[in-house]
Amino acid sequence: MKKGNAAPKKKIKRCREDVIFDTVVFIILTLIFLIVAYPLWWVIISSFSDPTAVSAGQVIWRPIGFTLKGYSMVLGDSSIVRSFINSIVYTVCGVLANLAVTLPTAYALSKDKFAGKKVVTIFYMITMFFGGGMIPTYLVVKNLHLLNSMWSLILPGCLSVYNMIVARTFFKTNISEELYEAGEIDGCTHGKFFFKVALPLSGAIVAIMVLYYGVGHWNSYFSALLYISDQDKFPLQLVLRRILITNEAALSQTATSPEAKKALEEMKKTMEVMKYSLIIISSVPVLILYPFIQRHFVKGVMIGSIKG
Repeated sequence: MKKGNAAPKKKIKRCREDVIFDTVVFIILTLIFLIVAYPLWWVIISSFSDPTAVSAGQVIWRPIGFTLKGYSMVLGDSSIVRSFINSIVYTVCGVLANLAVTLPTAYALSKDKFAGKKVVTIFYMITMFFGGGMIPTYLVVKNLHLLNSMWSLILPGCLSVYNMIVARTFFKTNISEELYEAGEIDGCTHGKFFFKVALPLSGAIVAIMVLYYGVGHWNSYFSALLYISDQDKFPLQLVLRRILITNEAALSQTATSPEAKKALEEMKKTMEVMKYSLIIISSVPVLILYPFIQRHFVKGVMIGSIKG
């Protein structure tokens, strides 16, 4: 059929009630978006504003007295740069360890022929509701000689049972048993099938695992607070916590002489802007990572949560 002879598509006429409903929903969602987005926008513009304007409450919608002083102080601090690199190393190594444990475990538990599958699954699920606590965990890490090392931040939490269940459901739902049987006829073992067939077909769930585990490692600071004593090994979030505590301590200080009072006020303003700059810098890696795996996000979560 020629293109010119094709019947024109008729547009569905919308009634007034539909237009009113869509308009109200659009307005409500826009207001919710502004409420959620404004605090982030305020932190961004405050990081580029003059410390005096920020302290005086003059920064509302746009930067005032544009300056990069906060960023120059952050990037000029060797401890912050070192902690930033540490966080990247911890996150990358931690995610690789998480994937190396979670995906094979999920694949094995997705197989109906796996002996003891229910017992092992129950054993894992018990750990979701009951834990030894902070002190027993610390003693285990200490007795394993992991204190003050990168592995103290990676090995104790190398498996998330929730993520494992999501990945197991994905394998069970999307990797058919018929596909494995076809590979088995050709002499394919479970290990070879997992690496050469299952993983290449599981890009969506791998992306979700990378996001979940990566954000968790990047934002984690409490484990480092417990197990890391060497400041050269501090992650970025622990340095950010130290800056926040220092800022709170500076706010509670008082000065007697006018010169000391002026210097203290300048320090407070500088620390405030430096705090906002550090928040932005610490958020950049996650903001860069998310667009690359966003297209897999909804697919991986929905497919992995159809049935347990």
